[in-house]
Amino acid sequence: MSKRDRRHRQPINRPLEPDTDGTWVPHDTAGILLVSADPYLQEEAKRIVAAAGGILSTATDVSEAVHGWDSADVVLVGSDVRELPPRRRSPTVLLGRASDGDGLWELAAALGAERVAVLPEAAAWLAEHLSMSGSPDPGGTVTGIIGGSGGAGATTTAIWLAQAAADYGVSTMLIDGDPWGGGLELAVTAEDIPGLRWPDFSETRGSLDPAQFRDSLPFAGGFAYLSWPGTRDAIHSPDTRAVAAVMDAARRSFELILVDIGRSGEGVRNLAWDCDRMILLARAHLKSAVAAGRILSELPPIDAGLVVRGSSASSVDAGLIAESLGLPLLGVLPEVRGVAAGTEVGRILEFGRRRPVNRFAMSVLGFDGANQ
Repeated sequence: MSKRDRRHRQPINRPLEPDTDGTWVPHDTAGILLVSADPYLQEEAKRIVAAAGGILSTATDVSEAVHGWDSADVVLVGSDVRELPPRRRSPTVLLGRASDGDGLWELAAALGAERVAVLPEAAAWLAEHLSMSGSPDPGGTVTGIIGGSGGAGATTTAIWLAQAAADYGVSTMLIDGDPWGGGLELAVTAEDIPGLRWPDFSETRGSLDPAQFRDSLPFAGGFAYLSWPGTRDAIHSPDTRAVAAVMDAARRSFELILVDIGRSGEGVRNLAWDCDRMILLARAHLKSAVAAGRILSELPPIDAGLVVRGSSASSVDAGLIAESLGLPLLGVLPEVRGVAAGTEVGRILEFGRRRPVNRFAMSVLGFDGANQ
């Protein structure tokens, strides 16, 4: 099992280990297996793999692919593939066309694919992804935070986790994944901190220099963040290629990347599939628990855990909600008076310094106990 495979199978609250060397170095040529009988996907894969400097082997169906499946560094499957060989690892990337529509993500979830590449739009991202596939260092860990229902506290939790991780000494970035959320920066700080926002990356293509990327971002609470602007002005949203370039740069620049995904279909498609782990939030009420179950069914097949927002009036036990969803309970979000008002005026970091909040965040991150 490769280092990448081991990382994807770590428990969600296992403590992160900082890299000994944060630089990216050239690596050996990666062996890439494509499983598809689709002539278009075969030709696109040949072109992209050649650009990435890899070696491509092609199998037209899973029976032909069995013997080379586990020895390949990367396994690509086309959208014409509907089942996997028995007892083989999940494919790395599912390739498809824009005409496949939402069914492509449903198929990726069924096959357990780690990523989705819609061609030809994602060709540049896939070439970059494949060029790094043989690297001994897969980069930072991306953890998504998503609310199972409105008011679950996903944004607040994401900010507090970023603050706690930074205080622990982990280089951390927080990403605002909801263009309709009003701008995460308004909750992080009341100050107008210089740095780039999402629209500034709208024309980005290919690879971003990690050092320049890191230096371009605003910092608050010890962590970097990338937010949608907290204004009412019209914004130009980055396309999937720009988002992929930003996420790759984030991995190469930080040890931990936390993504406040939001609950829109766009956020789930563009960002959830780039996450290694997921934290799902639910309120301690039946309706919220049901909604969280629906959200869970739309997420990629990756390690996930549950955080419950409870209160003295909660009607459902947090442990029962976790059990019903089949997820480990990572923690109960503490109710702190004044948080809602503090979010409106950029004071949420002040609440993050309180002992109950810090204890909650450190526990969810896996930094509690003997590792403190």
